[in-house]
Amino acid sequence: MACKHPHCCADHQRRAWRVTRRPVTYICAAILLAVIGAPAQAATPEDGRAIFGLVGLELAFLEALALIALACVFVPLSRAVGLGTVIGYLVAGVVAGAGLSISFTGDPEELLHFAEFGVVLFLFVIGLEFRPARLWAMRGTIFGRGLAQVMTCAALLTSAALLFGLEWRVAVIIGLGLALSSTALVMRGIDESGERNSTFGQTAIAVLLFEDLAIVPFLLLVTLLAPSGEDATLAGNLWATAIGIGAIALLILIGRYALDPVFRIIARTRTPELMTAAALGVVVFAALIMASAGLSYAMGAFIAGVMLAESSYRHEMEADIEPFRGLFMGLFFMAVGLSLDLSAVAQNWQVILLAVPLTISLKGLGAYGVNRAFGTPHPTALRIALTMGQHGEFGFVLFSAATSALLLPGDLASVVVAIVTLSMALSSQSDRVYRFVSRKTAPETIDEDFTDAAGSVLIIGFGRVGQLVAQPLIAEGVPVTLLDHDTDRIRKAHRFIERVYFGDGRRPEVLAAAGAGSAKVIVVATGKPEITLQIVATIQRKFPDAALLVRAHDRIHAVRLASEGVPAEAIIRETQLSALALSGRALHALGYPEDEAEELIAQLRKLDAARLNEQIIAASNAETRDAVITAIAPEQIRRS
Repeated sequence: MACKHPHCCADHQRRAWRVTRRPVTYICAAILLAVIGAPAQAATPEDGRAIFGLVGLELAFLEALALIALACVFVPLSRAVGLGTVIGYLVAGVVAGAGLSISFTGDPEELLHFAEFGVVLFLFVIGLEFRPARLWAMRGTIFGRGLAQVMTCAALLTSAALLFGLEWRVAVIIGLGLALSSTALVMRGIDESGERNSTFGQTAIAVLLFEDLAIVPFLLLVTLLAPSGEDATLAGNLWATAIGIGAIALLILIGRYALDPVFRIIARTRTPELMTAAALGVVVFAALIMASAGLSYAMGAFIAGVMLAESSYRHEMEADIEPFRGLFMGLFFMAVGLSLDLSAVAQNWQVILLAVPLTISLKGLGAYGVNRAFGTPHPTALRIALTMGQHGEFGFVLFSAATSALLLPGDLASVVVAIVTLSMALSSQSDRVYRFVSRKTAPETIDEDFTDAAGSVLIIGFGRVGQLVAQPLIAEGVPVTLLDHDTDRIRKAHRFIERVYFGDGRRPEVLAAAGAGSAKVIVVATGKPEITLQIVATIQRKFPDAALLVRAHDRIHAVRLASEGVPAEAIIRETQLSALALSGRALHALGYPEDEAEELIAQLRKLDAARLNEQIIAASNAETRDAVITAIAPEQIRRS
């Protein structure tokens, strides 16, 4: 049957074309890469031949272009399959090392040393985020639970490395490096699930903050453990320590009293590029002070960032530094992949495949035990353990520093880098593993007791919307029965309301016990669209006599509810009324008379309702419903 709305089908076809043409885009990019990379493959530093007339610096530009092309191919592919950008950069570096004969492959350490400036910039940006007041407010969670989790995981992993026969200093560095999680991957998962303010999100973020801080002393530890090649005396150690403390104090004083006035003077010039240059100059200056004292220049950048965290120019500096940080960090990860000893990886592939699940299990066990010891409920502790079980990009930083300091052999560094890389690739499956494991564990429940449930109104879902729905009814003395399936929410509800009943609104027997058969009105205010659809289907099948009102997540959810037989006037989109109210206030603030603004909002609301009704009618045909719903997109509403 032909669609009654050609524009919907056309839009659906365009979306399908956008999906199907992606492989074509990647193939074209690969062909472009081959064209660009072929000259670089043919070029060798020994013969000194010109490629397309390019020699010297021009040939170096061609090699840089080859690396850029590889990154442009593999980073989008890695993101498309859910592995993140870090894995894409690593793979691009591995391919460059294995398939291109360029100067970087002959001496990857030179590129790696240059790209370490990205780590310096990264720690400077981290320092900008760590305002002293913020650190102090979160000190308990960060320096308590974060320290305990990192040290426990490090102890377990170090013990495993010692049992494997590694020298104790090497084992310590490997244990510390593998104890750190991927900030990028964990934060991306928390943001995508919208759990930044949940118990799980807050705990994970606190531990990540400690790990971001811990990389600074870990890098310093590499310097202390590294073989110096000469006998150190007590006086020499004391003098070196005094120099280091003096350098840190000097940097703190400069950051506290000099940097803000300098940036104030530069800002008055109103020259953006000068501000960017000054921000980069601060990073380089701090790094040089630390390097001159024999300390990590990454520590200098971090201290400079912390000292500027309270500055009025913090956001400006962060915006100026961010592009350079991302560029150099990408180059750093490519250099790590480029310096990877593939022969060492091939010779130790059995060890790597055995070590990946072992190290992830040890780290997850440590994280679970620490969080349970701090009173975290089992489901949350289990999810933290699975989410943070992978190793992270800070491991690359630490292992690279240890290799440069002759503390970690090159072949062993390649093996542990491969372990970190595989663990990060597997981290995309952590949520799936958690769902599988949590199904086998008994979920927390509350006794379902509905002996005194006899309300005229049954509200299913007592979240932010259900609470607002219930309060006016309770204030008027209307008997209300409140039903929710979240045990934490039910406990919190006791603070301001007498009782919320525990139960799953998708179960007919639960709805019957909660009084759905005698209720005059049933309000479905659950937050997950799929669960709402299931509850609505159960109510319509078992309790059709009650007036049904449903909270819709958005327009698409509203059309789906209407397709299930819910009247359009009984569907309330959760953001519609608040958005129109804000729009009306905006018009009034612009000088529109209040009655004119209200009339305009009323007209737009009427037009929006008419458009929604058209979409509901179009979606009433089961054969074309999916195409119509898929084609729904934001559209400008215009007054006649």
